Amino acid sequence: MFRDDFVWGVASSACQVEGRDPEDGAGTMIWDTFAKKGNISDHSDASVSCDHMHRYPEDYKLMRLLGVKAYRFSVSWARLMPEGTGHVNEKAVKLYRDMITEMKKNGITPYLTMYHWELPQILQDKGGWLNEEIIDWFGEFARVVAENFSDLCEYYFTLNEPQCFVGFGYLLGIHAPGEKLSLRDSFQIVHNVLRAHGRAVINLRKYAKQPIRIGCAPTCGVAYPYSEKPEDIEAARQKFFSLNEPNENWTWNVVWFSDPVFFGHYPEEGLKKYKEYLPEITKEDMELISQPLDFLGQNIYTGYMVRAGADGEPEYVGQPIGHSKTANDWLVTPKCIYWGMRFLYERYKLPLYITENGMSCHDIVSKDGKVHDPNRITYLDQYLSALQQAVDDGVDVRGYFEWTFLDNFEWSRGYTERFGLVYVDFQSQKRIVKDSAYWYKKVMETNGAILSINQKEKPILFLNPVFKQMIWGGERLGTDWSYEIPGPGTGECWAVSAHPNGDCTVREGKYAGKTLSELWEEEPTLFGNTKLDRFPLLTKIIDAKNDLSIQVHPDDDYANEHENGSFGKTECWYILDCEENATLVVGHNAKDKEELTAMINEGRWGEFIREIPVKRGDFIQIDPGTVHAIKGGIMLLEIQQNSDITYRVYDYDRLSDGKPRQLHVEQSIDVITVPAKPTEDCVTAAADLPKDQKNILIEGEYYKVWKLDVVNLLFFEQEHPFLIMSVISGEGLINGQLIQKGDHFILPCGYGRVELLGKMEIIAASI
Repeated sequence: MFRDDFVWGVASSACQVEGRDPEDGAGTMIWDTFAKKGNISDHSDASVSCDHMHRYPEDYKLMRLLGVKAYRFSVSWARLMPEGTGHVNEKAVKLYRDMITEMKKNGITPYLTMYHWELPQILQDKGGWLNEEIIDWFGEFARVVAENFSDLCEYYFTLNEPQCFVGFGYLLGIHAPGEKLSLRDSFQIVHNVLRAHGRAVINLRKYAKQPIRIGCAPTCGVAYPYSEKPEDIEAARQKFFSLNEPNENWTWNVVWFSDPVFFGHYPEEGLKKYKEYLPEITKEDMELISQPLDFLGQNIYTGYMVRAGADGEPEYVGQPIGHSKTANDWLVTPKCIYWGMRFLYERYKLPLYITENGMSCHDIVSKDGKVHDPNRITYLDQYLSALQQAVDDGVDVRGYFEWTFLDNFEWSRGYTERFGLVYVDFQSQKRIVKDSAYWYKKVMETNGAILSINQKEKPILFLNPVFKQMIWGGERLGTDWSYEIPGPGTGECWAVSAHPNGDCTVREGKYAGKTLSELWEEEPTLFGNTKLDRFPLLTKIIDAKNDLSIQVHPDDDYANEHENGSFGKTECWYILDCEENATLVVGHNAKDKEELTAMINEGRWGEFIREIPVKRGDFIQIDPGTVHAIKGGIMLLEIQQNSDITYRVYDYDRLSDGKPRQLHVEQSIDVITVPAKPTEDCVTAAADLPKDQKNILIEGEYYKVWKLDVVNLLFFEQEHPFLIMSVISGEGLINGQLIQKGDHFILPCGYGRVELLGKMEIIAASI
């Protein structure tokens, strides 16, 4: 979990959410001009956007209701100072002061970004960031911000993503102002930007009405290691802090923008590589740029894998085919936020904030009027879990600002991308809270306790059965059930077992190859932290080609005393298949213990044994002390206590390896219940039960057993310590995964919602 004072927030920019009003007194900014020239992909502009300038009281109430505690927003330079310098728009002062006051009324701490790309067009007409006068212009803007808002706001960011607004706006021309300048000019612009940042820091502190804290918010793709081998980590670190982008996209790096701010000099690699393009750089420039900051913000969305090549040099590693992407085709790479924060903290040694992180999704309003965005929830869970891992490993991360609260104007993409936690209908301006916002509320309330990093992974545990060859066994487990059996006479499939005589292994996933008994010991939360000393149940499929011996099982007390602490054996059977007029041995005909003993000792088996008729779909409970035997031709599923203690009373004088099998006459007489349970109480018909629901077959001391006949859809919550499920016919899906006859698996504790689709019969059991 994150520290108690961790800052949980959301972020936006003025241009993207505010909109305009004919009477607002704001000046034109570069994005107004850029849009007017038809440069936005959907031919839109930001003149209305989310109409936040009129709807902010409602929006801040919505933030409060959703648990948001901090808001990183920007003050539009063009709104506050329409000519860029000089005149201050008092309507803008009033608007922003009221916004900040309203935030605080709703318990939201303001984090003010000075420049989130809202350059006044009048300054761009004078050369914009290429004109060195902008250092003083920006300094004046900082003074106005401090004078008007520092009594209300303690936290400031000077610049948002200079890599983007310089690279995209002045080098590639795909963002406002749409310039494609020379490399020399682009380096001059960056030098001006960094000096303007320094002047802003000075003026913010000089004119602030209370002690304030200042940082900046750069960005970059993150190089992260292919593996955690030291050489791969070092290769990723080198790549992350290198200047290896092609010249036409040279701004997309970390060090040229952050080293001067925190170290007071440009990286030596760049001074050599870009020597012919650089402006004059003086000692005074570097002193101005490197004003002390209180923290570093970083916008992180995606990254790329790097490893040490055969020659020891860093090399790129491509993502696997089909790797996840967002709606705007950015790679989903949660490790980037861990390694980005770790590398930045190791290098710059300042408290860090994630100032932007989020996901564009293909959000739509569903028929129920809600916006369901599970992809965004999964994305944020993965990224925040990676961020917590960085914190757990000692990285000083102070806060996280999700991008963004409202769907908004997404720069050159217009309204084609939806990053918001809240859906905005841009025609009606109606807000609809998405599922992800409710989820993020829980994250903030719990300081991340609900994140997957703080929850044990709880996958479906598909198991590999263990097979037993028996004197009475057949071949149907191989022919009818398509198991790979060891050979003829395979009578038992131990489908879910942690018994020493047959310990199943996990088939796939995180725990692949682990035995069930190992999981029980090592991962008790998967089984509800049950206090038992061993996995309590055992599920078998039995194929009886011939009659099994007449037998009986002891109860727990007898087994504990006479069988080295073993469980007793209570079991139940579900008849999977049998011939017409089939019977089972269940119970006996002795009236008392004396008659019982005489019948057994005198071999009066015809009088002693009680057979009852059964058919497919019958359910039989076998309590300890019950004489029983499975007859030839019957196939059944058995659920029992995790015990292999069986006392044979009679075995039809069969030989095994030329010798009679061991009998347990004295123990049998000790434990057989007299008189036997009445015949009418032994069998329950379970073949034709209500469809698409869990039908309880028995709820006893040791287990609960259900029958599920799925013919369409079946939903339920897995609320048991664990739930064993055996597919006994048909096929279908469980939460999107294919299951079919012969599959046996465990749904762990806390698995949650279960969705079954298809046509299949399932027997389920728990304790």
